[in-house]
Amino acid sequence: MFQTFDSPTTPADGPTRLARLRAPIAKRDLAGFIVPRADAHQGEYVAPRDERLAWLTGFSGSAGFAVALADQAGVFVDGRYRLQVQAQVDTGHFTPVEWPATKVGPWLADHVGDGDRIGFDPWLQTRSDVEEIETALAGTGASLVPTDNLVDAIWADRPRRPAAAASEYPSEFAGKTSAQKRSDIAETLRDQGQRAAILTLPDSIAWLLNIRGTDIARIPIVQAFAILRDDGTITLYTDPEKFAEIGRDPAISLANWHEFDAALAELNGPVRVDPGSAPYAVKLALEAAGVKIDWDRDPCILPKAQKNPTEIAGARAAHRRDGAAMVEFLAWLEREAAKGGLTEIDVVKNLEACRRATNHLRDISFDTISGTGPNGAIIHYRVTDKTNRPVGKGELLLVDSGGQYRDGTTDVTRTIAIGPPGAIERRAFTLVLKGMIAISMARWPQGLSGHSLDPLARNALWQAGMDYDHGTGHGVGAYLSVHEGPQRISAIGTEPLLQGMILSNEPGYYRPGAFGIRIENLIVVIAAPDIPGADARKWLAFETLTLVPIDRTLIDADLLTTPERVWLNAYHSEVREKLNAQLSPAAKAWLGAATAPI
Repeated sequence: MFQTFDSPTTPADGPTRLARLRAPIAKRDLAGFIVPRADAHQGEYVAPRDERLAWLTGFSGSAGFAVALADQAGVFVDGRYRLQVQAQVDTGHFTPVEWPATKVGPWLADHVGDGDRIGFDPWLQTRSDVEEIETALAGTGASLVPTDNLVDAIWADRPRRPAAAASEYPSEFAGKTSAQKRSDIAETLRDQGQRAAILTLPDSIAWLLNIRGTDIARIPIVQAFAILRDDGTITLYTDPEKFAEIGRDPAISLANWHEFDAALAELNGPVRVDPGSAPYAVKLALEAAGVKIDWDRDPCILPKAQKNPTEIAGARAAHRRDGAAMVEFLAWLEREAAKGGLTEIDVVKNLEACRRATNHLRDISFDTISGTGPNGAIIHYRVTDKTNRPVGKGELLLVDSGGQYRDGTTDVTRTIAIGPPGAIERRAFTLVLKGMIAISMARWPQGLSGHSLDPLARNALWQAGMDYDHGTGHGVGAYLSVHEGPQRISAIGTEPLLQGMILSNEPGYYRPGAFGIRIENLIVVIAAPDIPGADARKWLAFETLTLVPIDRTLIDADLLTTPERVWLNAYHSEVREKLNAQLSPAAKAWLGAATAPI
């Protein structure tokens, strides 16, 4: 089984490790040290050896950071993790800080004084990170100081670097060869007058070279740095033995990790560097060698985000397969929940088994969230043997899950009533559903970003005095990361949405101590159908990829408008039409009832 149910951290370890960290902090005459969640590739998901934040504090969420000072330590987390952090850290030694409402720079400015030096690992921070903190510290007399990693210095049994082999990703799934992609990006560099680009994001490198790997659980990437030149040649800095089974392209050369610094110093500029993803150490190395830097976005980001027709066709196929697995699971869940005795872990195990039965599953796309009752209100809840809760009648069960298939990545959330739901739950669910349908039905002029669409998902909740503390949608890769930028639907989503971008559509509502609700489909940006008399401009819309029924027992139909009912009934009709042929007789019968018109 891909998912495990152990508890990798415990709050009890934190105080001792924090005390040990303060020794090298003091030895280097520092006032504190910053411990981010990110690794040197600025990935959301990291290898065990890079779980520094979790190792030190106990907090295992996918975003956040800590600042250890001599007399206190802050753990910064966003709205998804405010319940989780309270359970995972020793709050007598670590203080949870609500981020981004409170950012690290202003927090430090309030807690340090003139002459104080704050250490940071320049491989784990970007230029954007450092400059934001330095701006906040201006006038305090305090300063940031690059140093070696002080957590690594005290982590005696730190795991080794991942060593699994890379594999080729066929053009039949990628839609373009690596040579075509490198030629396109090299042309972009030449157009900008740039001699080379520094690539530090493994999913960019995987996309560019049509390779995949297993260095990070759930995300099929290979860890590496790369230098792409304006003639389309590229050098990878990694463990070369990982590529022993991959056909050699003379335009692609391999080098060891430790050669990267020297290679940076030998470049002829201008060199393109992403200020939001490249390690600050890259800036220091290039500036020390006098290499001119062009601060510009990773050139693979937008081409990777705009899926080509082959990738979109693959996503549709993956979602049909994944949808059938989900229906088999939901039919099983209804039968077994009626008998009683189910637990959250039972739910996870059966769902993974249903996906495995497709014979196409390569991995799950993230650890399945299976939260019943109050656990459903923990937005990124991960069930363990210690937290495993019975699936009780009269409660809501929130299941957020996905699969990694060679032709696509899926991510779907369904909230299921176990037994007859209460009026409060039905109302909240229906308001969330109205928001999800509003995004699904959206039509907008090209040029708008997710910031403009996000209120559509929240309006029905806002009118009832309700809201949720996470974005409405994140980008999704093509057999890559389930969380992919730069596209998003959120208050801070500034990237214009473009045709071919795949996003999630996942409004929710969470009542701590009681229940959680989230409904999530994946959607892809398409050209909007023509409307007679429409303005002569390009209009965009969404096509829904996910094919999984929505729990009708939780819907208060009186709260739905006629267009919303039409959308829901059409969606359920499409689910039946596209999945019936793949289902077992029992699941097919269940789906017929589950998708009956409202």
